[in-house]
Amino acid sequence: MWLLAAWVLLSAVGAGSAQLIFSGTNVVEKTDCNKTVILPCHVTNLKENNINVMFVTWKKQGNRIFSFDGAKQKFLRDPTVPSANLVSQADLPKGVASLMLNSAEADVGNYSCEVTESNREGETRIELRNGSVVSCGEEYTPTPKEKCGSWFLLAERAIIIALLFSVVVLCAAQFIVITLKYEIVPQKKVGIIVPVSIFTVAAVVGTVLFVQDGYSAQNQAGLGLIVVPAVIFVPLQYFIFGFVFDSLSQAMLALIVLHVLGYIIAVVGFGLCVSACPPLHGSVVIAGLAIMAIANSFSLAYVFIMGSRMKDHHRPGKAVEEPLNELRGHVICEKYTVVDTPWP
Repeated sequence: MWLLAAWVLLSAVGAGSAQLIFSGTNVVEKTDCNKTVILPCHVTNLKENNINVMFVTWKKQGNRIFSFDGAKQKFLRDPTVPSANLVSQADLPKGVASLMLNSAEADVGNYSCEVTESNREGETRIELRNGSVVSCGEEYTPTPKEKCGSWFLLAERAIIIALLFSVVVLCAAQFIVITLKYEIVPQKKVGIIVPVSIFTVAAVVGTVLFVQDGYSAQNQAGLGLIVVPAVIFVPLQYFIFGFVFDSLSQAMLALIVLHVLGYIIAVVGFGLCVSACPPLHGSVVIAGLAIMAIANSFSLAYVFIMGSRMKDHHRPGKAVEEPLNELRGHVICEKYTVVDTPWP
């Protein structure tokens, strides 16, 4: 009886020594901000620490997607996950058998990591989930069919788009005011309409790309089409003032400088946001576009108010130009007047 008990105990100890032990989390979450996903696999009780006697196999839902034969230094990958690779081949003898995948290839589900060292082996399981929505203002775990958030907060996206089109509308309103009140040659009208139309098209395309879920080159390009072409409003504002006024006052110069300041802030915010997910400086983009919208609002008010004060004149300076032109006409007429004298 004692011999049987001793044999069972020794067998259990021997079996335990042949079993590899793993540490770390069994659940990994990914978000749309992830470009790569790392599935952890750490062995804590390797003995030989020799890559030549190790073999690693990764499976997804029971199907092998990756393996590494240390003796042959050979990798095998499933065609559906061509990016699969060990996080660090050099650290494999230390027990690090973690797998790295491109986020697009890392489907949610159950994965397993099997490691063999000589005649010792072990297995651990990892569940890959869609992570918490980091950019929608609330924390939850969506189902595999749901998309996981977007680059910007929903409120931030709405504010950016609203400010963008408010700038367009305010600029168009200025143009309508001066067109109705002042006489402008068709060429100058075209010089305003064409760039505003081009920017509007770019803004619509940028908005469509920007509002899509996820963090991708399309989202970044969309934000770029929203922010970068807005520089066109700086010279447009200068030309609009030039259509109405003979010279720029300090107030008009201040409004143009405010336009430039808003644009610079928006571009800086774009540069800071485009490389971060979730964006850490979305408020900078919003601040820049808000300053541009405010500058356009003040410019519209300035053109409208000054225009109302000059309702009897086509443009400032014309009150002086017309008397001078009339006086010049009288002088010319007197110079060339022929006096009729009777014949003797």
